[in-house]
Amino acid sequence: MLKRKYMRTRQLRPGMKLDHPVVDRLGRNLVARGAELDKYMIDSLIQMGIMTVYIQSNEDDEPDKPLVVSAEAKRKIAQLRTEDPAKVSLSASVRKRVAEGIQFIYNSPDSKEATQATTSIATELLNAINSNDAIALDISALKTSDEYTFKHSVDVATIAMIVAKQQGFSDPEIHEIGVCGLLHDIGKTKVPLEILNKPGRLDDQEFTIMKQHSVYGYHMVKDRNEFSTAVCLGVLQHHEKINGSGYPMGVDDSKISPYARVLAVADIYDALVTERPYKAAYSQRDAVEMIMSMTMELDINAMKSFLESMILYPVDSIVELSNGEKARVVKNCPHYILRPTVVGLTSGKVYDLGEDLNCASIIIL
Repeated sequence: MLKRKYMRTRQLRPGMKLDHPVVDRLGRNLVARGAELDKYMIDSLIQMGIMTVYIQSNEDDEPDKPLVVSAEAKRKIAQLRTEDPAKVSLSASVRKRVAEGIQFIYNSPDSKEATQATTSIATELLNAINSNDAIALDISALKTSDEYTFKHSVDVATIAMIVAKQQGFSDPEIHEIGVCGLLHDIGKTKVPLEILNKPGRLDDQEFTIMKQHSVYGYHMVKDRNEFSTAVCLGVLQHHEKINGSGYPMGVDDSKISPYARVLAVADIYDALVTERPYKAAYSQRDAVEMIMSMTMELDINAMKSFLESMILYPVDSIVELSNGEKARVVKNCPHYILRPTVVGLTSGKVYDLGEDLNCASIIIL
């Protein structure tokens, strides 16, 4: 029986078969599902900037061999292991209330109770952040719904609130940023369903209509007269870019509100790491690298706070290094999100990927 396996494109080998079609921005198939890859196709995927794909794998593949940890590695791990910063944690009961609340908001956006539900969810999230003084987020641990719009809204709200806390926003401001995150896509309830639910990528005309969701959302929130101007602007401007290349108005750095700057980073990251019918999800690492490359488009302070908040490789994670050795993560550094300190399980060697120049050529695969 075949199963799906997630792989970085640079790790592909000729003979592997895709388990997900590769499409262009218009939704046209470039490589069909089930296609057997050759070297030319792999090189083409890399050149197109496609960093990860799903491939077909046999269910009966040999199981991974048990990890063998040398005595020296155990000693170094015990000596160097440093707990991660406190992370946001949602209890099962909170997850249930948040999931029910966000579905109600998007299913009944014009109801009077939607405002109260939004405020209540933002309060739940803020309480979860403050309960253990969380300043970090393991995005892979968030799970509130299987439905994209609902999950995306909660993820964006949570990421944005953590980023805002890192930046030094007050609790009332963090709460409002959470409200912005929950409502940032509420305007999509006014977009025609044939466009909203299209399984492939949108054409230019459809995308023009989709881009209006920010304007629709702004008016829906503003007309309630229950949210601050800052919240309304956050919803309106969450797709604006500091170089003026965003939408719906194409304003530049001088006119983008503080809340929208934070939301933009959270929104882009969560969209990248979420699988959609027309695209595979990016790995967390590749998504972070893309965020880091957007210095001309995203607010640098929001980006810096985001990078200092995310934990890609939690302490005790087992990773594979580009030199072929498996290693355990023993310490994260907020300034080098992609390069924690790890200990080789066989050699016991310490790799300080962030600070040691001797490790500059080594990456986590």
